[in-house]
Amino acid sequence: MNILCDKYLFSDAIDGVSKAVSFKSTLPILEGILIEAKEGLITLTGYNLEIGITTSIEANIIEEGSIVLSSKLLCDIVRKLDSEEVSIKSNETYNTVVKGGTTEFNLVALNPFDYPFIPSINTDHAISLEGGKLKNMISSTIFAVSQNDKKPAHTGELFVLENNTLSIIALDGFRLAICIMPIETKKEISLVIPQKTMHEVSALIVDEKEEVIISANNRYIIFNVNNYTIVSRLIEDSFLDYQKVIPKDFKTTVVANTKDFIKSLERASIVITEKLKEPLIISFEKNINIKCNTILGKVNDEIDATIEGDYLEVGFNNKYLLDALKNAKCEKIVLELSGALMPVKITPFEGNDFIYLVLPLRFKN
Repeated sequence: MNILCDKYLFSDAIDGVSKAVSFKSTLPILEGILIEAKEGLITLTGYNLEIGITTSIEANIIEEGSIVLSSKLLCDIVRKLDSEEVSIKSNETYNTVVKGGTTEFNLVALNPFDYPFIPSINTDHAISLEGGKLKNMISSTIFAVSQNDKKPAHTGELFVLENNTLSIIALDGFRLAICIMPIETKKEISLVIPQKTMHEVSALIVDEKEEVIISANNRYIIFNVNNYTIVSRLIEDSFLDYQKVIPKDFKTTVVANTKDFIKSLERASIVITEKLKEPLIISFEKNINIKCNTILGKVNDEIDATIEGDYLEVGFNNKYLLDALKNAKCEKIVLELSGALMPVKITPFEGNDFIYLVLPLRFKN
């Protein structure tokens, strides 16, 4: 193989596909990037047997061929080369020279025929949507994905397409996040996508107006975005029937300014640390009153709100409540409460873009 390409295009491509590279694998080849040169294009692939990312860039192909080079090594080399172009040349024994300007690296590449094939997948259910909208849906829910693998499905996000609506759902046993968007489709699907896949797809969305094409079967999902193809295994485990845990009846309804509520929670959280995880005690009467008491000190804060229904005093994990409010992305929110130990439902004052549930904490009187 003998190629000459633009350093910056090559570096960006390496960064993109390396997100699917395994950096601590028992198979050294999975720590590498497959580079294939053919018909005026260099195709780069990263694959860790769970998620694969592929992209292509234009290049001067002097001699076609393929090699596998260490992702970390290649990334560091190309980024630090003091030149506009990168030359890569390898022989039949995979001895490889990477050159830029007056700098030359001699490396030993791995045999590309040992690199695992990304499965050839027959898919249907193709849909397309603006990258910015998908990115927003992911960021608005991914914070609630479970970090505990006792229930594999909850370490990913549920992707539901039905009734001309796309919903993305995440939960971890303490909170639930649902983001909803209207979309035209004739298909109905329900898939559980790994958190890492959703994170990497979001990271690769640069132009928010660019369309993202999504297709799937019962084992894999494919995203085409920004000249990248992301192929991911699905999580084959049943997701909780989340509709059953959303409360239907409420005793108290609260309307509050989102930014004011966030600022108040942040002020009250000053006396909370990793070692002093006391709950925030929030009472809902005429206004919202927020209190917290730790050995560092006591805090009492209050913000205006419109409150209807019964008086309630509820304990909250400050981080869980803040995560929900910071991802609400609307001027006003509605909190619906049905008891001191029942999940609190948070929705936008206008529209129905999201639903958040946060489970309260018990606290000592």
